[in-house]
Amino acid sequence: MISWRLKTRSLRPIGLDIGHDSIKMIQLAVNNDRVSVIAADKVRVDANINGDGEERRRSIVAAIKRMLAKGGFRGRNVVSCLPNDRLKITSLRLAEAETDQIEHALTREAVHRFGLNPDKDTVKYIIAGSVRQGDEIKNELILFATDGETLKSHIALLEEAQLRPVAIDNVPCALFRSFERSLRRQDDREHTLVFVDVGSRFTTLVFGRGTEICFIKQINIGGEKFNREIAARLGINTDEVQILRSRLRMERGLPPPWSGLTGQAPADSIQRLDASTRQTIVDATTAIAEKLAREITLCLRYYTVTFRGKSVEKTFLSGGQAYEDILLDVLAQRLNLEVEVARPLRGFDMKNVTLDVSEQDLFCEWAVAVGLSFKGCQWVSTDGGYRQVPQVERRTFKNSR
Repeated sequence: MISWRLKTRSLRPIGLDIGHDSIKMIQLAVNNDRVSVIAADKVRVDANINGDGEERRRSIVAAIKRMLAKGGFRGRNVVSCLPNDRLKITSLRLAEAETDQIEHALTREAVHRFGLNPDKDTVKYIIAGSVRQGDEIKNELILFATDGETLKSHIALLEEAQLRPVAIDNVPCALFRSFERSLRRQDDREHTLVFVDVGSRFTTLVFGRGTEICFIKQINIGGEKFNREIAARLGINTDEVQILRSRLRMERGLPPPWSGLTGQAPADSIQRLDASTRQTIVDATTAIAEKLAREITLCLRYYTVTFRGKSVEKTFLSGGQAYEDILLDVLAQRLNLEVEVARPLRGFDMKNVTLDVSEQDLFCEWAVAVGLSFKGCQWVSTDGGYRQVPQVERRTFKNSR
């Protein structure tokens, strides 16, 4: 959302994704079309402190300092993003004749919908494209807003952790940016791809056509709802649910949901779940996955009606919950689209890092952090592939003030 000048060079800023249950930091280096991971680390956030804002803040600062102390990260420049629950997103349409009044319209919308003060708070937008409304052609805009205190507090946290913020971004744009380089290899730029990032508390949807974002939606469904539903049906706490979900996956020969865990035990050596418990977990997971699929289906319908003639080609699933095969199966069945688990680190040189991996580890939870480190990059085609060009972030956000 906020972007100071980013120097385009081989070394990218640290991408810092502070989630509800984990913190991920990654730093990339770009040399023409080659991307290397300079450093990467992740830690879990203790669930017991999430109810105490000040304790959580201290814990996050301490965790970042520990990751920096390991010495892998170069410099202290960082790009971070505001948490989903502190960011307000909405769409609005303006007639073509009103385009010179965008700032006034956004100010009015932010005051009306969110009760924000445009003199103190931050309101920005991107243009999603032209849509037909009746006999008129209008511009569809996506508005992002947050209060000034949230922004100041986030910057203060980064500085307390001894980082130098060069940009403050948002989850949807970082998510899309993490795949933007590969999108330029698509032969048909007219097809729309949908990126679905299922985190701990929210699911973020981004519809991208070519290299432009055309629709964003945040859905209040994430890993916590899966865990709470299972816990309620089994009469246990959510910590126990995490263990049971991991055991169920390992029974199937799959990596556990927290991909930092390695060394899968052979399926025949795992204490197997009884049939009743196994079925309860499957039924509860399926129920929440069905709710999420219905919400995504509504977004697909909105998009096809709004942007007539624009087909949706494929869906990519990322985030910590993308390891849940039941969710993947439900989405594939209900969306009537090809659904693929995203691999945001595919093709990257990772010889400098010691991230634990397993044969099936896709690193799909790293999509947002990768997009944050890429902020400021633009990719252009060359005879030999794709290269980075010296330009500040192509998708520039415009202030409403």
